[in-house]
Amino acid sequence: MDEKRPLFIMAGNGPYENRGCEAIVRGTTKILREYFRDPRFLCLSHFQNENQYQQQCLKETDEAIIHLHSFRLNKRKFAQNFWKPFYLGYAYDYLCHPKALKYRIYRQMLPYLDDAVAVLSVGGDNYSLDYGVPTLFTDLDDIAIQKGKPIILWGASVGPFSAMPDYEQYTSHHLKKVTGIFARESVTIDYLKGIGVTENIYPVADPAFLMDPVKPKGIEDVFPIDEDAIGLNLSPLMAGYVTGSDLEAWIGIAASIIEGVAKKTGRQVYLIPHVTTPTSNDHAFMQKALSLIKNQNGDITLVSPGYNAAETKWIISQMAFFAGARTHSTIAALSSCIPTLSFAYSIKAQGINRDIFEHTNYCMEPRDLNAEAVADRITSMFDESATIRKYLAERIPSVQKSALNAGIELKRLLGEH
Repeated sequence: MDEKRPLFIMAGNGPYENRGCEAIVRGTTKILREYFRDPRFLCLSHFQNENQYQQQCLKETDEAIIHLHSFRLNKRKFAQNFWKPFYLGYAYDYLCHPKALKYRIYRQMLPYLDDAVAVLSVGGDNYSLDYGVPTLFTDLDDIAIQKGKPIILWGASVGPFSAMPDYEQYTSHHLKKVTGIFARESVTIDYLKGIGVTENIYPVADPAFLMDPVKPKGIEDVFPIDEDAIGLNLSPLMAGYVTGSDLEAWIGIAASIIEGVAKKTGRQVYLIPHVTTPTSNDHAFMQKALSLIKNQNGDITLVSPGYNAAETKWIISQMAFFAGARTHSTIAALSSCIPTLSFAYSIKAQGINRDIFEHTNYCMEPRDLNAEAVADRITSMFDESATIRKYLAERIPSVQKSALNAGIELKRLLGEH
């Protein structure tokens, strides 16, 4: 590696099979290239299996990015390898020395820390209870702090932790120690101020707003897109918020929503997956929902899971209207100035909408999701379509500038001018 080029570590992300994770990386490299000369990037991500990591390395389109993987063991993997020294050491630390475990999980990153300019904790909403207690990410912060490296929560939503008062108190203390919290929406900033974190907050927009769309080669031959088409993204994750984790019940509701939108609007509907990991697969979920719809007349198309984040953004940008559950699918739509309805299950969607529109009228709560309500909301937003497009065309450039300004703040924090 060329040691004269600044090295940034982007750690904590999920695999590119989550297009939101890839969009964060693409936007972040764009920001860092704007303000730092010819930077290098190490992406240390949490993969679910070895094949996922290998595929991401093979398909990487940016030559300046090197991928690393964390070491997180599950019971099955441990059972298959328990006699190997690393696994025995992992088990010992897990049971007897838990504070040392983080150095095993992030061990591939450690040799690069001395050379790194900063560690960016990326991933968007890692510092929340949406996926459990975020020890994995506070441990990452602690490693950087102990090694004397700047640690930035980059384009982050944080909290709330109010459901766990003791943990919220710990988080307040912990977050005051990180170098900077680059908060991607005002809801996060308000929450942090409410728990006493005020001195190291920097308002930005999500870096994914800056990702450039890429037209998939030959897509016209695969499926031509009607100019008045509707894009829909529905995820299995929403089952936890809509039906109390009853996935089969949520599949049935999703089928009725898809069918209801197609019938009420009379437009072509494209089902667009945005996360296709083995444990949370939008494509598989929407395929099951689609199979429940009888008497289809060709007005519903399930988009292939083979498109990357930039290609998926291009497909979304061709829609006349978009409604999505995955936050970054809606960011892809909003940043393309497409009228967008957000199926909001956390502070992310509410916060992003509030910052763009100064209201949350274009969000739907999980408890409101049913076929009639969604179709009615989409139809009513159609009536405002021209106004929304005009507003977004005027508003999005300033949002993208806010995302880009993260580079200015980072440069200042690192003492560069």
